[in-house]
Amino acid sequence: MIITRTPYRISFFGGGTDYYTWYEEHGGDVLSTSINHYNYISCRYLPPFHAEYRNRIAWRIMEYPERIEDIEHPAIRAALEHYGITQGVEISNQCDLPARSGLGSSSSFCAGLIKAIYALKGEMIAKYGLAKETIRLEREIMKENGGIQDQIAAVYGGLNHIHINHNGSFSVDPVVMSEKRKNEFNDNLMLFFTGISRTSSDIAEKQVKTAKQKTEQLHRMQQMVGEACRILTSEHANLDDFGYMLHETWMLKRSLTDKISNSLIDEIYETAIDNGALGGKILGAGGGGFILFYAKPEQQRDIKKALRNLIHVPFKFDDQGCQIVLYAPKSYHPSTYEKLDYIHMQNQSQEIKLKP
Repeated sequence: MIITRTPYRISFFGGGTDYYTWYEEHGGDVLSTSINHYNYISCRYLPPFHAEYRNRIAWRIMEYPERIEDIEHPAIRAALEHYGITQGVEISNQCDLPARSGLGSSSSFCAGLIKAIYALKGEMIAKYGLAKETIRLEREIMKENGGIQDQIAAVYGGLNHIHINHNGSFSVDPVVMSEKRKNEFNDNLMLFFTGISRTSSDIAEKQVKTAKQKTEQLHRMQQMVGEACRILTSEHANLDDFGYMLHETWMLKRSLTDKISNSLIDEIYETAIDNGALGGKILGAGGGGFILFYAKPEQQRDIKKALRNLIHVPFKFDDQGCQIVLYAPKSYHPSTYEKLDYIHMQNQSQEIKLKP
């Protein structure tokens, strides 16, 4: 049995510069952090004694497909086919927060799944390679629209400045802060769920197409990454300036396409600002999901009261990234048994013999 745990992420600045239509010409920069809410994947080879099914896949629904190509979950089907898994498997997914909500949940899922498959095969994979393979699975194999920051953030974990080169290679530089200042920064952030789930690929598709028409906005959003890093790492800088910059980047982001915001999101944002938030932004591609605010602790009670119809989600920064939390290599492996004919197994009188 293999169990992986992969964090969700919050992207502060630079979103949109991680799309290939931008970074191939200008490079990309993103400031993001992983948080202590996770996606869990459990995975094992399924012992061949279940006559009624060969695979068992548990996510929003339960699946019992006979063949890998019959699996409904697109990422699980694509990953098992890509990595050549032909034996019966059992895969289960549990998550702390809802999917399609702007926290990079699909990339957290895919990173954890790939890491689990490697471990299932008795292999290891380094962080850089895991991030690249997660990007490949989502962007090339599954043909999903979007950027490449989520995969990197989920795999590496931590509060990082991610720099993306023109050829798609990248570097991850931790933002070094004193523990006291980091805790103060964390305490000034509030996360709310708008109640709207959406498919980010649909919104990202339009942003990919319009990137070249939004050069001025994206240049400014990219520039803000360095400015925000300097605010965080300087003990003499006012952290509140980070909040004001969040407001500026939200104004820029919502101008990229008409799908990023809507009347409900605008109302939520304005309510938070009226009750003391210095800035904020919708997370992910936009259109719904989670919304982040920067507010001093003394203002947060009023904001929570004003937004009492939304779910407030407390969080702390995560530093671990994607990792295996359980590895039991002595559990069932196909080589333990003779290759059994699953058709014959339908006959309950069929004798099953173990290898001598």
